[in-house]
Amino acid sequence: MKSAVIVFPGSNCDRDCAVAVQRSTGSKPAMVWHTETALDDGLDLIILPGGFSYGDYLRSGAMAARSAVMSEVRRLAQKGVAVIGICNGFQILCEAEMLPGALLRNSGLKYLCKPVTLDVVNSQTRFTRAFAGRAQAVMTVGNADGNYFADAETLRRVEGEGRIVFRYHENPNGSQNGIAGLINEGGNVLGMMPHPDRAFEADLGSADGALVFQSVAGAALEVA
Repeated sequence: MKSAVIVFPGSNCDRDCAVAVQRSTGSKPAMVWHTETALDDGLDLIILPGGFSYGDYLRSGAMAARSAVMSEVRRLAQKGVAVIGICNGFQILCEAEMLPGALLRNSGLKYLCKPVTLDVVNSQTRFTRAFAGRAQAVMTVGNADGNYFADAETLRRVEGEGRIVFRYHENPNGSQNGIAGLINEGGNVLGMMPHPDRAFEADLGSADGALVFQSVAGAALEVA
């Protein structure tokens, strides 16, 4: 699998993502600085990592969504390349209007960092096929702005179209409908607040996050 991790000023999970992908799939991602204006057309996966891009100035993800590289991320996503936005990456995808809704301040107004149990709502996506037969997964959240919000019509649409991928078993941040991860209409762009990059080996407390990267790698092999 050929992949790339986009690095923004303030990203702090970029190397975590690179290690997680390499250990989960055996392939080493390229690290791409946000000012780049061209991405490899042969990529199978693009990762927008967690962190505090641009110091969360204005709104979390708002500045990064306008970085030069995002034009290329949009172009390849439109061609069907898989894109995962994790935590701050999810916020960036929403700010870039590649996913609907927004991530607001946690309902308790506190930064949360802890393992959470997720319900695997849709195991038939490019990102979750390796979860087949698994009803739940454990990953870690680490955010202050992880409260997913969308208007009623958007919620009806994403629920009706089966675009909710992960749901919090116990909602820690007030996200509407307990949404922890969802995909776009094309099924190739995933935003999720929990970190699969912090849960890819048993020594980390859970290896469930590896299944996200392995799912994408498996789909890439089928296309190759």
